[in-house]
Amino acid sequence: MPDREEMLVVPHRQLSPEALSGLIEEFVTRDGTDSGYTRGSLAENVAMVRRQLDAGQAVIVFDNRTHTCNIRPAESLSGGEHRQVRSTQKKEQDP
Repeated sequence: MPDREEMLVVPHRQLSPEALSGLIEEFVTRDGTDSGYTRGSLAENVAMVRRQLDAGQAVIVFDNRTHTCNIRPAESLSGGEHRQVRSTQKKEQDP
């Protein structure tokens, strides 16, 4: 079976706070892209992306082909284009 190009959706809450901040900062300061995050300060742009991730309006994707991460609007992903990364950590259960 041939390898297929696949986008993996990485739940942002599974990243460490440092990794998530670094990824968002790199995204909003990325050269040569039209991310739309150019009007505010770095802190404002990072906060905007974090709110979009929290609201489910944006998602973090890992491209298996290029081995890179990106942040994309959730609506831009078609149903068969990606799969969800599942957590390997057990969830805490309420007592």
